[in-house]
Amino acid sequence: MAPYHIRKYQESDHTQVLALFASGMEEHIPATFHHVLRLPRTFLLLLGVPIALLLVYGSWILAGCCTCMLLLFLWFIVEYPWRQYMSTCLRTDLADIIKSYLSSRDSCFWVAECERQVVGMVGVLPVKDPPLGKKQLELLHMSVALEHRGKGIAKALVRTVLQFARDQSCSEVILETTMMQHGALALYQGMGFQKTGQSFFTILRRLVDIPTFQLIPTCPLASIHFLVLVLLDCDFECKRFPETLQVIVQNNLTLKLLEPRCSRIGTMRVKANGAAV
Repeated sequence: MAPYHIRKYQESDHTQVLALFASGMEEHIPATFHHVLRLPRTFLLLLGVPIALLLVYGSWILAGCCTCMLLLFLWFIVEYPWRQYMSTCLRTDLADIIKSYLSSRDSCFWVAECERQVVGMVGVLPVKDPPLGKKQLELLHMSVALEHRGKGIAKALVRTVLQFARDQSCSEVILETTMMQHGALALYQGMGFQKTGQSFFTILRRLVDIPTFQLIPTCPLASIHFLVLVLLDCDFECKRFPETLQVIVQNNLTLKLLEPRCSRIGTMRVKANGAAV
């Protein structure tokens, strides 16, 4: 496996970053279309309208043409929100990444590079109107090239964002992902993020039943070091704190603190993949 490294974005990366972003978005269109076809309302539409035309006009050709037109209409409904989102991003923050992400100390944009090719990307921006008393960052545009998935690149990018957030003394990192982004959702939840809500940003999204989920880390970033020190310096049964330990280890934020002193924690062991058992 060829090595990769994560670094800050450079202007020379712009073309590759845009291509990676576009390919990552476009791969969700067929999956979304298949999801829509499995909806009961879609089944009734595709079955009911052609049958009604067949009964009224007695024409199989008309019924077949109607089915084709309905499928094309459904494809448009599915494709349009993704294309609209891509177009908006390409006109706004991704049009000038240095200006959008690298012009202030509380935002940043990283790429994962392998053999001089950009194979992963992620950005982070401060939340404009955070809750009172909280400093939040939003994780944006996480993407890894299809042929480089399964190598830990996405996890490394998320850890880079979390480390940056801790360095900025942020209390939370928030993000949004759709139901169709199964891999991303599993990644974030596996690293200790939890759903805090869901919404439909457009009527089309509601029509095809594709919510957008909001997620934040289960354990506040500012309290992670404090929790580890308390857990390490006290006698306890590990099973009393399974969620806390799992979040800390899975985020890999304090793995080096836990590993050298495992013998003092009794029954807790740390797997190579970062899970507490």
